[in-house]
Amino acid sequence: MNLLPGKFTTLLGLTLIPALSLATDYVERKDISAELRPFVLPNTKLLAYEMADLNADGKPDYVFILEKQKKQPDESSIDEGQRPLKIAIRQADGKLKLVKTNERIVFCSACGGVWGDPFADLTTDKKGFTVSHFGGSGWRWANNYQFNYSRKDDTWQLVKVTELSFHASDPDKVKEKIYTPPKHFGKIDIADFDPEKFKGVGAK
Repeated sequence: MNLLPGKFTTLLGLTLIPALSLATDYVERKDISAELRPFVLPNTKLLAYEMADLNADGKPDYVFILEKQKKQPDESSIDEGQRPLKIAIRQADGKLKLVKTNERIVFCSACGGVWGDPFADLTTDKKGFTVSHFGGSGWRWANNYQFNYSRKDDTWQLVKVTELSFHASDPDKVKEKIYTPPKHFGKIDIADFDPEKFKGVGAK
């Protein structure tokens, strides 16, 4: 049962393991395109990226996730704003311009409970993208946050939230909740999205 895109199919197959911490896979600098490298700021690593036509203008753009790194090993862990998601759009001259940032959508590396790092996947489709998480211990949880481009508002807005939960001893018994506009929320810009405060938010 493919409930979430990408890595979730693999993760679901591991749900009977009582405790598992998955190591974070960063994109090696040598594998980062030259045009994207300037956006990978000092003391950050590139966690994930996708190149796609995000605003339907026929030009390839980028949505990517950075992870802020501790400057010193003995510093406290970075929890809040650790993993900013950013969107860079191709301009008429072919150059990329950073147009959107959200520091709340991607959960921190220690926010997955016993499971470990909860970040599961970043995927794109026509005019949009989805961020997925998976975590928990005995009780497992997962979510998808899907955004699509609005030509009218010239931005990416929340179009669907999927929340899943199940017990590791019975992974086939999945509880699913789906939230969509305008019933559960109104217009929510990617820059304003807060996973903890989206229900009932936004003009309808």
